[in-house]
Amino acid sequence: MSSSRSRRVEYDRFIPFRSAMDMDYARFALTGPSRPQRDGSRESPSSVAYQKLLDDCILKNRSRILAFKTAPEAPASKLPQFDEPIRPQKKQQRRIPKEPERVLVIHGLLDDNVLNLLDWGSNNVLAIGLEDAVYLWDAAIESTKLLQPVEDRGPITCIRWSPDCAVLAVAFGNSDLSLIDQATGHVVDGMEDENQAPVLSLAWRSNSILTVGRFDGTVVDYDFRKDDMFICFYNGHRRGVCSLKWSVLSGGIWRSGGQDKLVHIWDACMPVSRDHPRQRQWLHRISSHTSIVKAVDWCPTRSNLLAFGGGCNDHCVKFWNTVNGACLNSIDAGSEVCALLWDKNKSELLTSHGSPNNQLTLWNYPSMTRVAKVSGHSSRVLSLAGSPLGGVVASAAADETANAVEIDDPQKAPELDRDKQEAAVKLMANGACTLCNTGKVHIQPSFSLD
Repeated sequence: MSSSRSRRVEYDRFIPFRSAMDMDYARFALTGPSRPQRDGSRESPSSVAYQKLLDDCILKNRSRILAFKTAPEAPASKLPQFDEPIRPQKKQQRRIPKEPERVLVIHGLLDDNVLNLLDWGSNNVLAIGLEDAVYLWDAAIESTKLLQPVEDRGPITCIRWSPDCAVLAVAFGNSDLSLIDQATGHVVDGMEDENQAPVLSLAWRSNSILTVGRFDGTVVDYDFRKDDMFICFYNGHRRGVCSLKWSVLSGGIWRSGGQDKLVHIWDACMPVSRDHPRQRQWLHRISSHTSIVKAVDWCPTRSNLLAFGGGCNDHCVKFWNTVNGACLNSIDAGSEVCALLWDKNKSELLTSHGSPNNQLTLWNYPSMTRVAKVSGHSSRVLSLAGSPLGGVVASAAADETANAVEIDDPQKAPELDRDKQEAAVKLMANGACTLCNTGKVHIQPSFSLD
């Protein structure tokens, strides 16, 4: 048998050649038991190393992996802990009340849509102009104060906080303009000119420069740091200018609306004529409304977007591009649009209306779908003012009430320092307010400041 194996011919191809095959050896190889070599005598070093690594890592030096017996239960402390599946949180539904959160009953508020008698400063103090006094309400500590400057100057026509809230600009029916210090109630500066028309609107360009719009259509810039306070004159309106506001995003651009149904866009950086170095012309004139235009406001997130609403014969809210003067959209609000206010954080717009519903309407921009309606006034809502903290809007109406409406959750009010707390205690001692069963806060001033 061994001699036959030694005479076997090797070929480079697997072609069966029966005459050269050793059939006895083939049968033995096929039917014989197959036993692995465990002693490593005929295995290569790499195979031995692989087998050792397999035993250490996979088999754990065990003779077998599977066993026909039941393993003991593991204790509960050693069981693997799996986190519960993350469930999507339910989106909190926005709650917009249909009624105001607080109602201030203020006697002496004039029913005139061209006046500007409501302003909420960055110091979180709401100022309301009455016939011959200014009512101040500190929203942070809910204290009250009444400023009554000088008598026999006519009713108050406009009030406006300075950007730093150091002074409150107050305009009177006899054409006088006073800058009043809130803490002391004293007049720190102002103008007295009987030859001028009464002031209807005010807008601060900075802490020292004030833009004044008068009943005869004149618009003038004044700098109270100079002896000659007159800076420049804006020529465009033919009747009373009842709305002024500088753009926060574009420092040199501002707008004006008037009783002549016109809206003007001005650029303070435009060059002026040599013949009239202090007279400026409008950049764009918008004459699409058919009634008085007082409800005008800049979009807080888009520097070139302006929204304004028409009066009792118009009922429209229009949106304009202030760069090219193009009308972007126009909707019918259904009633007189007395005031208009953009939300500072969302793409929403709040409008106040007159008859028949005298309501506030919250719009979603740019779809202009109605988000909510808020009632609570029995007469047309003349003015709107937003809280500097956001979320709360104050509205003043001809029914001699001022409502506070929570449109969204306001930010937490900043804590007052000790000096402000002591000043607040003094202010609260000078005025009082009572809450009756109807939920209205009645202002009962017990003093007046000179």
